[in-house]
Amino acid sequence: MRRAALAILAILALPVSARAQAVPSPAGDSVVVFVARHAEKAEDGSNDPGLTPEGRARAARLARILSDAGLTTVYSTDYARTRETARPAAEEAGLGVHLYDPDAPKELAARLRGAPGRYLVIGHSNTVPGLVRALGGQAGGELGEAEYDRLYVVLLGPGGATTLALRYGEPSGRRTMGGGKTPR
Repeated sequence: MRRAALAILAILALPVSARAQAVPSPAGDSVVVFVARHAEKAEDGSNDPGLTPEGRARAARLARILSDAGLTTVYSTDYARTRETARPAAEEAGLGVHLYDPDAPKELAARLRGAPGRYLVIGHSNTVPGLVRALGGQAGGELGEAEYDRLYVVLLGPGGATTLALRYGEPSGRRTMGGGKTPR
């Protein structure tokens, strides 16, 4: 499992053009879950804002990073900002975006653990760490309200979970926020 984690980390460090031949196929019943918060959201006063131009650029960057990851399913909560973040990676992989309930991380984690594949899950600052933990991974600290650049790679296998916490795109805020039930 550790070797697989190091291999994926090394692959993500490669230029996008070099990844196609480098990404190994998941072995047997392995599950790889990429988990990220939605990209930068517009502050338009609505309950369901879309992405800013910076957010759209970050979503495109995530799609490029994962373009050769062999995604099998893409999940998003039912908010404009999460769907807009997930859509470029889904389109790149020729997939649709499946919706999930951010208040039910254990149910989604059980679904992901139940079928081999490579998944992208887009959530919120106050739901992503809980999903990583529900998968058996190590989430580290909570995501800050202005933090949009953390990407978790959770590798699930017979020996348990291995977690890589990476950064992608332009650096964003690292300020820790409080909990709360409203997806952010």
